[in-house]
Amino acid sequence: MCEAEKMPGKTAIKLAHISDIHIGSNHFVSNLLNRAIVEINEIKPDIVLVSGDITNDGFRQQYSAAQAFLRNLECERISVIPGNHDSRNVGYVHFEDMFGDRNNVVYLPGVTLVALDSSQPDLDQGRLGRQNYKWMVEKLNKPQDFKIVALHHHLLPVPGTGRERNIIEDAGDFLKLCVDVGVDLVLAGHKHVPHAWHFEDFYVVNVGTVSSLRLRGYARPCYNIVEIVDRECRVTRKHPFGESMEIVRFPVKPKSKNINVDASAEEGLFP
Repeated sequence: MCEAEKMPGKTAIKLAHISDIHIGSNHFVSNLLNRAIVEINEIKPDIVLVSGDITNDGFRQQYSAAQAFLRNLECERISVIPGNHDSRNVGYVHFEDMFGDRNNVVYLPGVTLVALDSSQPDLDQGRLGRQNYKWMVEKLNKPQDFKIVALHHHLLPVPGTGRERNIIEDAGDFLKLCVDVGVDLVLAGHKHVPHAWHFEDFYVVNVGTVSSLRLRGYARPCYNIVEIVDRECRVTRKHPFGESMEIVRFPVKPKSKNINVDASAEEGLFP
């Protein structure tokens, strides 16, 4: 029984977010990933999100190793999407063989998580595209839910990550769509730098790498815990073997109207 089902009558959801594992890289540290998995199992989340770059080169043997590690997660619901490293060398076919669809949706009591593939074959740059916009809107079919969207690449620029091209190519259109459909929280990874932005009525929270020492500045390996309890969302950053720190807390606003996609449709965002 998940934690949400133990608390009828109110939303109580716990999500663990890990990213950028990079199995196959010289910078990958298995002890960090194993420790993060142990810590995540201890808190018993309702869902674990793995937001891409689980491999370093997209090779099948790297995917097999990643699958073996992730099987140690004791959570029943695990949402996995690919990153730019996973789509190298036609790696997305191995992703589909071992983890299923590159886009997926999870419905929990009072919460909808839509996870989207923002990768492009053999390119580091990310893009979602209009076909993913339409699919996302179709899956966000519970207007009163707390809406979480996940992708690998940055939706907004993050300090200390280099040139602006680290954001998805169609970031402007997708940001507008998130506003129009009432998204509450966007989760991403990619450049190994944790950060949080408040944009319009929602938050964009990037997590760092969980198990790579390919780090920028003073960044450290970490993962995030998202909790939605009593109409409040809290995001906590946790370092494997180390301390945790709350980085975002905001009220969950009641939804007063249905999804509004008319403005986005008028802008030609759907095919």
